[in-house]
Amino acid sequence: MRIVIALGGNALLSPKSNATFKEQKQAIEKTANLLAEIAKKHEIIITHGNGPQIGEIYEQQKASKIKKTLDVCGAESQGQIGYMLQQALKNEFIKKGLNKKISTIISQIQVMSSDSAFQNPTKPIGRFYSVMENMLLKKEEYMKYFKGKGYRKVVPSPKPVKILELNEIELLLEKNFVVICCGGGGIPVIRKNKQFKGVEAVIDKDRTASLLARNIGADMLAILTDVDAVYLNYKKANEKRISEISERNLQEYFIRGYFEAGSMKPKIEAAIDFVSKTKKPAVIAHLSNIKDAVNQKNCTVVLP
Repeated sequence: MRIVIALGGNALLSPKSNATFKEQKQAIEKTANLLAEIAKKHEIIITHGNGPQIGEIYEQQKASKIKKTLDVCGAESQGQIGYMLQQALKNEFIKKGLNKKISTIISQIQVMSSDSAFQNPTKPIGRFYSVMENMLLKKEEYMKYFKGKGYRKVVPSPKPVKILELNEIELLLEKNFVVICCGGGGIPVIRKNKQFKGVEAVIDKDRTASLLARNIGADMLAILTDVDAVYLNYKKANEKRISEISERNLQEYFIRGYFEAGSMKPKIEAAIDFVSKTKKPAVIAHLSNIKDAVNQKNCTVVLP
C-alpha cells in the first residue's frame, strides 16, 4: 500500500517546551523507528510540519546582518528536518536489515498571487512579544495580539496549487525510494512572466499533504498528531470520540464549526479533500499509534 504520512510537530520535537537540541534529535530518532516498521510492509512518502523550526530560523535571521526572506527560511527548515529524518531513517533501516533507499527533496509549491490569504495573514510564526516589545517593533508588519500570551507575527497561508518537483518525486518512487518531501507545506512560490519567485508566506502542511497524496495516487493519507483521534467538543463535558466517519458526515461537522482553526481544522479539511476526491481512506492518529492506524484501528478513519 502507498501511504503519505504527514508528521505533526510532536513527531519532530521533544514534549518538553525547553528541550535541548539533543532531546529534539532523540524525538526524531524515535519517530524514525516507528516509520521504519511501516516501511517494512508499505511504500511510504513522508511530509512534515515546520512550525517551531521556521519560527526559530526567522527569529535568528532578524538578528543577522544578512536578512532572509520567509521562503528562504522555509527552505532552510526543509533541509534541516529532512536531513535529520533521512539520517535517522537510514540508521533504522540498517538496524532492521531493510534494503531501503531514502532521499529528501527540497520542494517548491506554487500558490496563486490572487489568493485572498495575502490580504488576510493568519499563520503565526516566531515567538511572542510583550506589549512594550511590540511598540518598539515599529517596522514589523502584521503583529497580532493573542490573549494572555502577547503579540506574534502572522503571515499569509495561501492554498497549495501545484508541486513543482512532482516528477522528481515520482521518479524516486519508481526506483523504490522512501521520499521525504513538501516539508512545512513546501516553499511557496508564484509564477510571473514564466518564471517562479518565492513569496512571504507559509503553506499549511496538511493541505499540501492532501495535494501530494492525490497527485501520486496514494492508497491512504495518514495525518499524525498529538491526539489519538478526532473529538467533537474536545476537552468538554460532552466530549465525543470519532472512531469512524464518512467524509460526508465529517463535512457537516466541519461546516458547523466543530473544529478550531489553529488545531484540528486543517487536518479535517485535508482528510475531507483527499477522501472526497480519491474515494480512498484517510486516518488521523497519534504518532505512537501509527501501526494500528495503517490498519484503520485506534484512530479516526475517514471513509468515502
